[in-house]
Amino acid sequence: MKRPAPVDAGAASERSLRWISSGVLLSLVAASFWSLDLRSSELLSLDSARRLADFAAELLHPDLQAAFLGKVADATLETLAMSTLGTLLAALLGLLVAFQRRLMHPPMAVLRAIPELVWASLLLVALGLGPFAGTLALALHTTGVLGRLYLEAFENLPDGPAFALTASGASPAQVFLYARLPQALPQLASYTLYRWENNIRAAAVLGVVGAGGLGQMLSFHLGLFQLGKASTVILVTLILVAVVDAASGVLRRRLG
Repeated sequence: MKRPAPVDAGAASERSLRWISSGVLLSLVAASFWSLDLRSSELLSLDSARRLADFAAELLHPDLQAAFLGKVADATLETLAMSTLGTLLAALLGLLVAFQRRLMHPPMAVLRAIPELVWASLLLVALGLGPFAGTLALALHTTGVLGRLYLEAFENLPDGPAFALTASGASPAQVFLYARLPQALPQLASYTLYRWENNIRAAAVLGVVGAGGLGQMLSFHLGLFQLGKASTVILVTLILVAVVDAASGVLRRRLG
């Protein structure tokens, strides 16, 4: 007579934990639907569908007048400059963080924890409307992110070259510049380019609170219900993001 296979206690416990986790997740989803006033009947009504169709029809006719396109071009350059300068400042500060790793850990955690939109809202109070506040907001948040990424890149390097320079009497700064930095440079550049991609999108969003660039134009024209002009801004933003993503991807592949 064949004996029954022994029950694996670990597998049974894992299955129980999976069922409990699934039940908790479903309960949270159900509670979310119950607590939020979603009003799905209004969303699916004929009046709502008609208004949505009218809105979409206006967005499908962008304003392509030369005078307006010139303003959009200026705002595009402003958005690109904000993201580029903010990323460059963050990269330089991130290298300082990587060099002074123990001293800078708590400040970097604070910078990273506060989103760009919150930084921009705070800086706009002190600096006023315009791209300067947006650039600093991007630089502050990105410094926290890149500082953490740079630290991890340096910590994963082999210690041989740095140990050899230290043994020959090199200072910590010389070890960093001539041993650790050249080893980590391709990975640091890849991280920086990736954050530059993200900052293009973030710069467009920061303009909504008055930090300049395409986002500020989008907020202005949407507020006046000038949907044709808003459509042009949205289209240019999508093109800018796509071009920057493609260029950054090519550069990162070459570095890899």
